[in-house]
Amino acid sequence: MLKKILLVSTSVILVACSSTQLSNIKPAPVAELNQPLNIIMVVADGMGPAFTSAYKFYHDDPATPEMEATWFDRHHIGMSTTYPAHVSGLVTDSAASATALAAGIKSYNGAIGVDVDKNPVRTVLHAAKANGMKTGLAVTSQIVHATPAAYIAHNESRRNYDAIADQYFDLRYQDDFWVDVMLGGGTAYFDREDRNLAQEFTAAGYVYATEYAELAQIQVPSRVLGLFAEKGLPWALDDPQPNRLRTLTEHALTHLQNDEGFFLLVEASQVDWAGHANDIAGAMAEMQDLHDTLLLLEEFQRAHPNTLVIVTADHSTGGLTLAKDGEYRWSPEYLHHIPVSVESMVLTMQEKDMNGTERVQYLEQVLAFDLTIEQEETVVLMDLSQGLRALTAQIKPFIDAKTNTGWTTSGHTAIDVQVYASGPHADKFAGQQDNTDIAKAIFAILDK
Repeated sequence: MLKKILLVSTSVILVACSSTQLSNIKPAPVAELNQPLNIIMVVADGMGPAFTSAYKFYHDDPATPEMEATWFDRHHIGMSTTYPAHVSGLVTDSAASATALAAGIKSYNGAIGVDVDKNPVRTVLHAAKANGMKTGLAVTSQIVHATPAAYIAHNESRRNYDAIADQYFDLRYQDDFWVDVMLGGGTAYFDREDRNLAQEFTAAGYVYATEYAELAQIQVPSRVLGLFAEKGLPWALDDPQPNRLRTLTEHALTHLQNDEGFFLLVEASQVDWAGHANDIAGAMAEMQDLHDTLLLLEEFQRAHPNTLVIVTADHSTGGLTLAKDGEYRWSPEYLHHIPVSVESMVLTMQEKDMNGTERVQYLEQVLAFDLTIEQEETVVLMDLSQGLRALTAQIKPFIDAKTNTGWTTSGHTAIDVQVYASGPHADKFAGQQDNTDIAKAIFAILDK
């Protein structure tokens, strides 16, 4: 059984790692500002335009007459189409879109780093490694999920998680690993009965961590494999580290310092999951974690002006609408009082075997608003032996009704998504473009 943290050698000196670490990373030489030393690609999975609008209103201070600007307001630069290869129609999944963003080619839904003929394709992460840059990823899904996988691996199906995990170790660039720092979830795929990849990475010189607190004990810089959940991380509303994407990104930055620069992929994975679940409270908590991460990157850029940051979504999820049924109102203020996910609410009711009256009292307390008579009846009649998805689907409409939030689907939509960029060469991502153009622009920068 592996210890939760395995160091490269017994001579490693442990040092504290906190927000002050960012000041320890060498500033980029001003003379090199024409060429970005560092490239940070942020994919906000599922974050269509309605999500950033919702966050703007959610973020606003009601005590002031003006609408406070967000990071998104400061750096919006263009829009992008998201459709996959024609064989999959007009609505993309995360795998085809990630392959487009990573490799600059259209592929079919489910494709991981392969073209429509299932041939492996070169990605911008591969190009960065070939340039001598360090590479990393920080995500809130399992690290073998569609988006991170498409930047690293090659597989005909996004569902082949074990095979994708194997490629993280087995695929090499000149006998070196493709990724230096990997932070997210996914112990189920790296510590398996048939293969213990975590142990193999440790033997190859990586530090392995399974608790957030352990990141502060790792010597900087190190190669790191950090897996903090069996699969995806807990919801931002439930995670003991609510700003977990910011935390992972901050630690990744400290380990990627390198004279040749770095390429870092950051994914706010669970904006998409909240969209699929039609969960507006969960969505805004995920957007808050993303926004905090972007503020961190903005701070990093001020100290390291050779850093290019690109942010986009792979697609939009859920058909989110801010107001519904002809009522001209959207009321995000109620969302600030919800401390845990709807899933956690259901689990609490099940674990305590609450009767109908107790459920109503509990939900009104945790939601911080009174239920209607019809909603109370729904709660009283709930069968707690039902599955989690069925039970949460009965509660989330209460929040939608209070905030006047609408959803059109539990899946993806084909609408264009926003593109944001700041730093050297940000202008290359301006205007109307296709998602493949984003990768092509990054390739053009890296291949100079």
